Amino acid sequence: MMKNQQGFTLIESLFVLSIFLIIATITAVLLKPQFLYLEKIMFFSQLKSDLLYAQNYAITHQTDVAIQIVPGEHRYTVKEKLAADPIISREYPGIIEIKQGTMPLYFQYGPGGITNKFGSFYVKADNEQYRITFLIGRGRFYVAKE
Repeated sequence: MMKNQQGFTLIESLFVLSIFLIIATITAVLLKPQFLYLEKIMFFSQLKSDLLYAQNYAITHQTDVAIQIVPGEHRYTVKEKLAADPIISREYPGIIEIKQGTMPLYFQYGPGGITNKFGSFYVKADNEQYRITFLIGRGRFYVAKE
């Protein structure tokens, strides 16, 4: 057995631990804006994909597909007009606010993929406002930052 074993003192261990905690805290603070930005981008990507899927579903199944956005519950659903179970039901993050504009938050894609209403509704995300506009005609839509 060796009698001259040396280790770290309590002060040295606490010093290293405090430096590690400071670095970890700074990293977490710097990553918060990146997380919000990514969450916003993912929401718009998912919404666009779901709307295109609903349009394609209406065309391929030759049926009416209803989209309902419920801002109070932070969710939207896509379902066949007379069906009980939704095709898609998604919740979106709390930082996203959807407000009705010239278009109501309930609309349908017909069997030809055409929306029954046209206009815009607004999405506020991370202190930025976006307008989602549905055009007259073939059910096309686009997202524009205001």
